[in-house]
Amino acid sequence: MVEPLFQAKVECPQCEYEFVSSRVRPSFKKTIKSDTDFCMHYKDINPNYYVVRLCPACGFASTENSKSRLTEANKQTYRRKLGDRFVYTKDYGVERTWDDALHVFKLALVCAQTVDDDPRVLAGLLHHIAWLYRYKGDTVQEKRFLQYALDEYLRSFEREASETSNARLMYMMGELHRRLEQYKEAVKWFTRVINDKRIMDAGMIRACREQWQHLREEMAEKKLELVTEEETPGQT
Repeated sequence: MVEPLFQAKVECPQCEYEFVSSRVRPSFKKTIKSDTDFCMHYKDINPNYYVVRLCPACGFASTENSKSRLTEANKQTYRRKLGDRFVYTKDYGVERTWDDALHVFKLALVCAQTVDDDPRVLAGLLHHIAWLYRYKGDTVQEKRFLQYALDEYLRSFEREASETSNARLMYMMGELHRRLEQYKEAVKWFTRVINDKRIMDAGMIRACREQWQHLREEMAEKKLELVTEEETPGQT
């Protein structure tokens, strides 16, 4: 019988030690639904629990999107702040619980901050942590980490100023603002995607229209002042 997990070889970018980390076989990724911020819900085993790879030799935690090569300065900073205190106490290369997943994601976040990884990587880690809390129904912690993720997405967008037509990133910022009930800011990002003639991503344009309409309905239900006509996305 085929097991849902398989072992993938990983080389640690910090100490170059080769170790194995579990991944979920594609045939076992059974999706129930997808949220509007791309959080996937799964029927059985959750692949999101296995996104982070934790090196058992030095304790460095990373994902496939993390820096694949660290400078010597990065390595020294990590060893000074974290690595020298690392003690191997548990094998995270096997089946993980929700608590295991939260632990390794938070380790990966601290590691990414320590080696000054890209804001988009930090945003992704923070967003995944928010999803973990969503799975548990912990709305307070979910919103806390959604705000942290949004801050990093905004920082990433500012850094990538020459790539202002990144529709997916703009949609995500609009959607997180909406989920955090920051409606004016959400409208700004949704309308920007819809009205920017340089953006050709039909899927993201459609998603922004749908979420803008959802936002209007939420505001009406809460008896909040609706966006003005000047802010209303034009139809095409």
